[in-house]
Amino acid sequence: MFGDIMGMMGKLKETQEKVKATKERLNHVLLDESSSDNLLKVTINANRSIKNITIDNSLLEDKEQLEDYLVLTLNKAIERATEVNEAELGAVAKEGMPNIPGMDSFLK
Repeated sequence: MFGDIMGMMGKLKETQEKVKATKERLNHVLLDESSSDNLLKVTINANRSIKNITIDNSLLEDKEQLEDYLVLTLNKAIERATEVNEAELGAVAKEGMPNIPGMDSFLK
């Protein structure tokens, strides 16, 4: 029994290291999102950090329209980045979990 606990602790530490490495890797996974007419473009990494925003000059004439574009496009970018982030970190965490009956249905 003591060996099982030590094995699980080792597996947990290994999983923590893999999660940390995955988070670091996700800093370099870039996602591009654009408004439907491509007047606003956003680049975000999978850890949800905005890396670049490109605004077409025509949007600079209407502050309210620009604000709407920013909100919509940034929200779409954050949603995509969150999906990638959760999928990647979830896979690493699930891989490192001990085999506990019924845990699979809990993690879904």
